[in-house]
Amino acid sequence: MPVKADPSRLVATRAAYGETLLELGKDHEDIVVLDADLAKSTTTAKFGKKYQDRFFDMGIAEANMMGTAAGLATCGKVPFVSTFSIFATGRAWEQVRNTICHSGLNVKIVATHGGVAVGADGCSHQCIEDFALMRSISTMTVMVPCDAVETRKAVIAAYQHKGPVYIRLGRAAVPVITDEQDEFTLGKAVISREGKDVAIIACGIMVAEALLAAEELSSKGVEATVVDLHTIKPVDTETIARVARETGAVVTAEQHVLDGGMGSAVAMALARNCPVPMEMIGIDNRFGQSGDPAVLFKEYKLSAGDIAAAALNAYNRKQ
Repeated sequence: MPVKADPSRLVATRAAYGETLLELGKDHEDIVVLDADLAKSTTTAKFGKKYQDRFFDMGIAEANMMGTAAGLATCGKVPFVSTFSIFATGRAWEQVRNTICHSGLNVKIVATHGGVAVGADGCSHQCIEDFALMRSISTMTVMVPCDAVETRKAVIAAYQHKGPVYIRLGRAAVPVITDEQDEFTLGKAVISREGKDVAIIACGIMVAEALLAAEELSSKGVEATVVDLHTIKPVDTETIARVARETGAVVTAEQHVLDGGMGSAVAMALARNCPVPMEMIGIDNRFGQSGDPAVLFKEYKLSAGDIAAAALNAYNRKQ
């Protein structure tokens, strides 16, 4: 199944977040938004401009922001908390764990500027450990939408879900590869393309790379299933096991360190249900660095060509 939407249309997932907050805020007065002096970058400033009485700029005090959000949640509000992913998951991890998640409070953490695709900001702002940090906490739900359309659905699903949620978004404009009509269910993976020889399971902007890799593989006579694993926790074990049984080989692709990331979640699911040859595309025991995102994707072996090569390795291992 080919890409259904126009991949030449480029929209940042963070931009879709700002627009969706406006949409939700109109109909749901229980929504409040908190930001840590980055509202323009995270795009929550749009909500703050329209709903000034429900927007709180907490300054560069992320730990305090998480505690405040927890308090608002105990009063029946639904806080959406935003900053860069490195600060939301790193600087405020203790407050997320102890204050929000331990009590299962209804706080939605939507963090932007995830991964090396942040580009020139470099290592200090390129969070590549957030999946591991968030999925390790009990009661936390973790989502990574692949494009602007899916971001809107993920943010709405986060509001509808009762309990803590973490959503990772990006800085750069990325291809829109899904349709409004595509079904989206929290915790249920989406099959973006059908194939019989190998399954590529990807999340975030790596789904677009996986679809390009599938086209490259098809030209070589290898047909790949592409799975958009937009929810990393709870992971869709049923779909993962099914595509593994149907294809006999799996590749994971993520813009995250390999330790504790989406690939680790998939490997755990396969080990318990359907062990098959597996390859993992991700950042292998390295920090990020400043550079053009396209150059960094090549440097860290995250490109469509790298995914295709890994898929061929997994395919050959099952023979």
